[in-house]
Amino acid sequence: MFSLEIETLARLVIDDAREKNLRLVTAESCTGGLVAAAICSIPGASDVFERGFVSYTNRAKAEMLGVSGDLIADLGAVSEPIARMMAEGALENSHAHVSVAITGIAGPGGGTPLKPVGTVHLATARSNQSVHHRMEVFEFETRWEVQMAAVQTALEMMRDRLR
Repeated sequence: MFSLEIETLARLVIDDAREKNLRLVTAESCTGGLVAAAICSIPGASDVFERGFVSYTNRAKAEMLGVSGDLIADLGAVSEPIARMMAEGALENSHAHVSVAITGIAGPGGGTPLKPVGTVHLATARSNQSVHHRMEVFEFETRWEVQMAAVQTALEMMRDRLR
């Protein structure tokens, strides 16, 4: 299901978290749980993976992760502040130490001139540290390709936070 590169990254994330005795949590919108699935596809993930939130709707982001509905209304769900709040909310609503959050437009529809299809905001948070953000505009043909690029980027960001 996942590429060798994504499987390898997921394995490295698990190994790094295990080595540091840290637990992981995901908060996903446009990837619909694919980061969690990539991590959980690796034997031994249960040593470090605490839980995953699939907060596909704005209401779910507010209810599950504490994201401000007013902020979503003002900025849209696909924005840096929302990704940051999702990452923080995942930590606050779990027993994990490191989180990754993804919100974006996987396509094929839903894009605008300001936020074209492929626009993805990612954020990682680690207990008692600042939140890191990254924005990408993935230019791929299919929804699956955008999602897989976001999964790979999320795993890379998690790995960086674990070091």
